[in-house]
Amino acid sequence: MDTDIAVKVDHATVRFNMATERIDNLKEYFVKLVQGKLMFQEFLALKDVSFEVKKGEAWGLVGTNGSGKSTMLKLISGILKPYKGTVTVNGSIAPLIELGAGFDGELTARENIFLNGAVLGYNHKFMEEHFDEIVDFAELRDFLDMPIKNYSSGMAARLGFAIATIVRPDILICDEVLAVGDYAFQQKCEKRMTDMRDAGTTLLYVSHNMESVKKVCDHALWLNKGSVQETGSVDEIAEKYMQFEKER
Repeated sequence: MDTDIAVKVDHATVRFNMATERIDNLKEYFVKLVQGKLMFQEFLALKDVSFEVKKGEAWGLVGTNGSGKSTMLKLISGILKPYKGTVTVNGSIAPLIELGAGFDGELTARENIFLNGAVLGYNHKFMEEHFDEIVDFAELRDFLDMPIKNYSSGMAARLGFAIATIVRPDILICDEVLAVGDYAFQQKCEKRMTDMRDAGTTLLYVSHNMESVKKVCDHALWLNKGSVQETGSVDEIAEKYMQFEKER
């Protein structure tokens, strides 16, 4: 792969199997499985998608709910594997895809900072050195010894974002987690993402807030029912997508 390319998606298709009948319990599921009577319907979440992201670019992924945006981010993060095609990533990834991923609800925020850091590959000493910076950014110092399960979704998002962006990764992936935060914190996160982009981090960002996408990104990928509708400059794609939404 060209050393200037951070992410290359080449004719990628993602397939899911959906059960065509309702199964009410585990016993019934295993009986039908053994008897070979489980019936599935094929669903293509992404269909023959190709695009390239150069190092240092910031791409917004736009589209209606169910268009494949989150599936695409999971594919690039390595959470999903393509049914067909290939995905090549050049660099370290910090994914912020699902709220609470890497957190243990029974543990306190203080304990979860070290746990989540370990999940991201940071040692205990590194997390100790950056502990105050994480807490101050998340604005959660008064709630450090509260179990994460008692956090609101916005509080969990703050903590997850603060940990994931404590160092500058080669590639930052962010999927709508900022939507649950308050306006002031969203602005704070957008500034950090913009600063990271300006420092050379490649950014992949999903949000239904088109103004946020236009502020943070320079390119956009428009997905529609799992297929690429169009790619281009963020202003051009945002205008076409918003017009499409008005006419729906």
